[in-house]
Formats: sequence, C-alpha cells, structure tokens
Amino acid sequence: MADEEKTTSEGGAEASSGSGFEDISWEDAASDLEKQKEMLRADAEKPKEETQPARYEAPAAVSVAEKDTRNIDLILDIPLQVSVELGRTKMLINDLLQLGQGSVIELSKLVGEPLEIFVNEKLVAKGDVVIVNEKFGVRLTDIVSPVERIETLK
Repeated sequence: MADEEKTTSEGGAEASSGSGFEDISWEDAASDLEKQKEMLRADAEKPKEETQPARYEAPAAVSVAEKDTRNIDLILDIPLQVSVELGRTKMLINDLLQLGQGSVIELSKLVGEPLEIFVNEKLVAKGDVVIVNEKFGVRLTDIVSPVERIETLK
C-alpha cells in the first residue's frame, strides 16, 4: 500500500484511490437506502390483481365408439389409388415394339373370371364387370379377409 494514496471521505472512512471503487459517503448510501424503501412502500400500496386458484376439470367420459369415430375421422380424407386388373401377360421387347393399332394382347384371365381390385397396389377384393350409365364398373363379389391381406404383405 505504499504506492497508493489514502484519502478520507467526509464520513471519515478511508478508501484507496487505486482500488477501482468510487468514494461513497455515508450520506449518499443512506439517501439511496431511503429511496429504495420508498419504492418498496409504493409497490406495496399498489392494488393487487385478484388471482383465482387453478381449476381442473376432468375430461368427460368418452365411450369407446366415440373414440373410434374420432380416430377414423382423421383418416377419412386420405386419397387412395384404386385399380382393377383384367389380367396379366409377359412380352418380349421385340413383341412390344411390333404392337400397332388393332393389335391384340392375350391376358392370363378367362372370360367370366373375377377381376382383382387393388387399393394402393394391395389386393382387397374380387368382382365382376358391369355397365353403369354407359361406363364400366365392378360389382364386388368377394372381399379379401384381413388374414389374407396380411399374408400378401409378407
């Protein structure tokens, strides 16, 4: 402390000038303390907002059927690709290149055999060709069981 000058503040306290702290008098500290007390009193006198305890309402009992209906509603708008297969065949590229207007491709199915109905490329039903308002349609004759559908996924 030989290099540092010692100064005495108005209140008689010693502070060193090289310490980086300001010299604060006791009067200034007492004044700051009074200001803080006044601010706390003003905050205490402000009207408090009324609070209410939180209320918990148990969800209403929902039947299993209502839950299923809500769950199924989530997927009702999903578009699916439905296709009907008349039959299949295999061809060589050479035969394919020689096809022209009027060419006939022989399919694996016989006349009168049920058509296969696919949803997103998975077999779901079989049916017969019908004509409805001058358009082709398919009348479902057999729905593939869930067990059979699972087997096709393997």
